[in-house]
Amino acid sequence: MSKNEHKGQSNTTGGPLDKFEPGGDLGPIEDRNAYEQRLRSLPPDQRELAQENTRLADLCHCFSVQKMDVPPEVLEQVGRLPKLAISERIRALKNMNRELMEYLNDVGQDPGIRQ
Repeated sequence: MSKNEHKGQSNTTGGPLDKFEPGGDLGPIEDRNAYEQRLRSLPPDQRELAQENTRLADLCHCFSVQKMDVPPEVLEQVGRLPKLAISERIRALKNMNRELMEYLNDVGQDPGIRQ
């Protein structure tokens, strides 16, 4: 069976990962109101974790748009997140988000034309 045939088959059988596809229960949400509604339905700790993850994703997107690299120490911290409990993960994400905002602010302090 070719890859295309196999791919077509998985779309019609409804595989376990379909919930992560657009329109699925856990798929991406383009509408900010729908996103906020889904956040409100989460328990408080998961809601706070989702909000901090969203902030990190928004900051990373900002870095990407500005064609900037995320500082290596922040990338190392991101790699350690899965090993942390939810409360520790939230605290770590808040610290990373603060560090990234400070970094963006410092880099944005361009003195203008240099002579």
